[in-house]
Amino acid sequence: MTFQLVFTSQYEKRAARFLKRHPELEKQYLKTLQLLEMNPHHPSLRLHALSGRLQGLHSVSINLSYRITLELLIQDEEIIPINVGDHDVVY
Repeated sequence: MTFQLVFTSQYEKRAARFLKRHPELEKQYLKTLQLLEMNPHHPSLRLHALSGRLQGLHSVSINLSYRITLELLIQDEEIIPINVGDHDVVY
C-alpha cells in the first residue's frame, strides 16, 4: 500500500526555510519523503506517535538530529507533513 503526501502551503514554507538553512540535508529529506510514501513504518524512519500538546501527530526521523512531524491518516492513506526541523523546533 502506498500513501499520498498532502502538502499544505504552511508546511511548504517551513520546508523551504528548513532546506535554505540546511542545504546539505536536501537529499536525506527527499529520501525520507519518498520512503514515507512507500512505507511509513519502515524502521529507518523511526515513526512514533507523539503525546502531550502534540497528541494525534506522529514523527519520523530525517537523521539523528532532524525530524518531520506529521498527521498520519491511515484510513484515507494520506500523510500530511506539519513541521520539519530539529528536536526543539518540531516539538
